[in-house]
Amino acid sequence: MLHNMKQRILIKNAKAIVTCDKNDSVLYDTDILIEAPAIMAIGKDIPEEKIGDAEVIDGRNKFVYPGLINTHHHFFQTFVRNLITIDFPSMSVIDWINEIYEIFKLIDSDAIYYSTLIAMTDLVKHGCTTAFDHQYCYPRHAGKELVDRQMEAAELLGIRYHAGRGANTLKKSKGSTVPDEMVETTDEFLSDCDRLIKLYHDDKPFSMKQIVVAPCQPINCHRETFAESLNFAREKGVRLHTHLGEGENGPMVERWGERTLQWCEKLGFIGPDVWFAHGWELTPEEYKVMAATGTGLSHCPAPATLGGFPILDIPAMHSSGMMLGLGCDGSATNDSSNLLDSIRMAYLMQAFHTKERNGGASAYDILKMATAGGAEIMGRGDLGALETGKGADLFMIDVTKLELAGALHDPANLIGRVGLTSEVWLTMINGKVVFKEGRISGLDENTLAEKAEECCTRVIRDQSGTAFPK
Repeated sequence: MLHNMKQRILIKNAKAIVTCDKNDSVLYDTDILIEAPAIMAIGKDIPEEKIGDAEVIDGRNKFVYPGLINTHHHFFQTFVRNLITIDFPSMSVIDWINEIYEIFKLIDSDAIYYSTLIAMTDLVKHGCTTAFDHQYCYPRHAGKELVDRQMEAAELLGIRYHAGRGANTLKKSKGSTVPDEMVETTDEFLSDCDRLIKLYHDDKPFSMKQIVVAPCQPINCHRETFAESLNFAREKGVRLHTHLGEGENGPMVERWGERTLQWCEKLGFIGPDVWFAHGWELTPEEYKVMAATGTGLSHCPAPATLGGFPILDIPAMHSSGMMLGLGCDGSATNDSSNLLDSIRMAYLMQAFHTKERNGGASAYDILKMATAGGAEIMGRGDLGALETGKGADLFMIDVTKLELAGALHDPANLIGRVGLTSEVWLTMINGKVVFKEGRISGLDENTLAEKAEECCTRVIRDQSGTAFPK
């Protein structure tokens, strides 16, 4: 893969820099000096001896933002986007699950690779620099080396990747919603987690690869899966993740006599090394539990909107002290891997309840969830803001475009309020430019797109009867 050959880069005279630091600083006509992988200096008068022979990027007509951090996704679902035969908004959740899993069980290793590559490309082109994926799709015929294929895709694109090795361990006959072809034992699951940690996990500052132990969800797993995952992850020093509060509380009370958060809390599956996805069923009392234990939450606005689920009370969650990040969620309930779009959607959802809640979350609040908030819940103190010493993850937008004229008063709120969801001008990860002016560095996108289409046809369309109309 081709990247910048020079280690040092100077972004010169940036029109605005939205830092997302603790002071919410916005800087104007300011330089950023980068020496991969970190930011060396930010200021108007960086000494020439520091700059040296740095490659210069002209920032005069550019706004600069920290790289976005996607805290929840399911890349394997990319091949079921825009699939009108299974239309989530028009179906009950149970009907949708029963239908969609019949397609998920067809997925093989190549489908994982190409669907991951597609989702990651979409993320990078829209300013995302760190991606977490919850990969719980393990049909028996696909083998175990599916996260390995995702790592291949991440390496090709140059994106920072946190892989959530997921699993479902409860058979359908025992009360889960998962086809038996996709069910693993707890031992199988943790054995593969161990293999992946040894191969890929890097907990050093600016690391590009990490592994997260992520059993899919309590309703589809044995209790022992969560208990043993917890012990294993803490022994290995890696983080934990699962779905929680997305409609499963009724069945959990019926099965265990406890709401899901209480069930997790009793097991110890909670704390500063844990974050959950969704949480629209959480109560104000449960906000306090989350905050007191330092447990994070990934807000995914797209599936909540498509499914007609409750809108999170983000101001109340923030007031309680909860840590919040932003996620796209899988393409089966989003059809997009564009985190800028998720910022816009989350902001509008909050605006809808502003008067009812005596104040809502601003567009900047949502941007900060997608940057500093995501870094916090994923344990990346080296990322999330544009500050000296932090990782050089950022994106830039060109503000000379006619459609942005008259909207440049407030760079911090611009993305969510104006709906800036198109491709960014540049994306930089770990001090390397991976996307600029419509092109992913070193990638033949047309050839890869053809191969991905062929794979989708072979794996999904031909086997599921969802081919193009004749």
